[in-house]
Amino acid sequence: MLLLDDAADAEQVDALLPDNPDCLAVAVSSGPLTGIADVRPCTLGGLDTKSGVELLSRFTGSVRITVDPRAAERLAEQCQGQPAALVLAGGWLAARPKAAVADLAKQLHTDPGAGPVIARLLRLVHDALPQTAARTLRLLALAPAGLADPHTAAALTGCSVEAAHTTLDDFAAHGLLHSVGSSLPQYRVPGCLHRELRRLAEDHERPAELQLARARMLERTVRLLQSCRAVTETDSPEARQKLLALPRPLRFPTPRAAADWLRLRRPALLAAARLAVADGELDTLARRLMSQLVRALVAHIGTRAAASDLYDIHNLVLDVAERRDLPRERAAALLNLGDLDARTGRTTEALARYRAALDAGREANDPYATGRAMESVGGAHLELGDYDRAADWFGRALAERLARDERPEAARLYGRIGAAHTYAGRYGEAMRDWRAAVAGHRRDGDVAAQARALSELGRVQEYAGRLEESLRTCREAVEWARRAEDTRLQAALHLRLADSYARLGDPASAALHRSTAERMLAEEAPEGDSEPEHDANACEIRTTPAED
Repeated sequence: MLLLDDAADAEQVDALLPDNPDCLAVAVSSGPLTGIADVRPCTLGGLDTKSGVELLSRFTGSVRITVDPRAAERLAEQCQGQPAALVLAGGWLAARPKAAVADLAKQLHTDPGAGPVIARLLRLVHDALPQTAARTLRLLALAPAGLADPHTAAALTGCSVEAAHTTLDDFAAHGLLHSVGSSLPQYRVPGCLHRELRRLAEDHERPAELQLARARMLERTVRLLQSCRAVTETDSPEARQKLLALPRPLRFPTPRAAADWLRLRRPALLAAARLAVADGELDTLARRLMSQLVRALVAHIGTRAAASDLYDIHNLVLDVAERRDLPRERAAALLNLGDLDARTGRTTEALARYRAALDAGREANDPYATGRAMESVGGAHLELGDYDRAADWFGRALAERLARDERPEAARLYGRIGAAHTYAGRYGEAMRDWRAAVAGHRRDGDVAAQARALSELGRVQEYAGRLEESLRTCREAVEWARRAEDTRLQAALHLRLADSYARLGDPASAALHRSTAERMLAEEAPEGDSEPEHDANACEIRTTPAED
């Protein structure tokens, strides 16, 4: 059996129905779900009177039902057998131990009001609450995705986190919220109450007050995300200072606690970003929220694991950047979207993103974005097998780096040009560029990069048939890899040396290098996968210093 709660329309249900004819699907909706092909719906009504009375008794206890069973039956009928309405009625009675069931039934009968019974009951419950609790209840209409926690409620109403937690617990006890089973306090607003809570908020709050409450909630979320990310930077004194500057309720005690919060609040955080962008009047807050959300996801989950969420966020960033005419942020969003497209095999789409990012970077006069875009265009052409264009774009990016005297990046680009020439079979040009990469890394003192560049140079020399030169280069690379303490690279180089010696007819040397490589790989401790993977090329969503 498949249970679909709070279904919006037939199209939404149709997308979720399985092909298995033996599966019974039960969909809870506000109206009939007709128009689904090859499905014969059977509409179910509400609970029968007996079941409705039993549901009421869970809140009121059996005594008040036994004292006046006719009133209980009448109340169940007035609620039309709807479980949500019966829960609200039961919560109202539970909060008033001295009230009789007949009192509530009489109120509903004498003041029927307008609209469905659940709306009348919600207004009845709302009007009977203390002023602060009533305001908290109606402002929960602003909770992203209908998910609220004590921080959300505290930010919306401007109260303390402890007071908000107590209020939310009371709401859950009286059926106004559903408690989400998790290690952290989190609550879900029932779908049938969303519209009614929104109407209550619009009736009792001025538009400016609603906007202020929404802004407070987003600002609190931004600060929580800052804390969530900062707690992972244990080696950074600056991050520790920022963390200590935050109020105690906004701090996470450990990185694990921050990761748990991020995982549990992820749907609400993504919904908050979508709502902030859709609002259109809180773009500065929306940009800060998305920037911090990206950083927190990358810090705790990694770029690859969070790719789906990051794709949605960068699309939202792009929407805001285009709406506000922010070319630098548009370039950053396009670069990140292009990277995600390229990583999932959509290279043609990635190439289009990179070209658009190049135009935006030039418009913003942003040398970082321009250089990244040029290199990424080259990488896309390389992936598509167009090695001439790849080498040309890498060359353009190299010229930009050399003009700004960015030597480490220039050395890396020499290597990328060498790789393009290698794929094209132009081994002479490839060796020249790899030698330039080796020289550049040597000048910068990057031992590990120098070892890798020497390794690639040896590979090209081997392809070119210069086995003796390749052996000398690989031996030199082994020495630099040893200084860099890169065991895996050392093992790979020993295996390459073994293959080269085997081709030269020296099986003894080949066996020696092969056994050395096997010993190194066996001694190396397996790399743990608990640390999230980061993308060094991720283009940061940057704002102006004043906004930060």
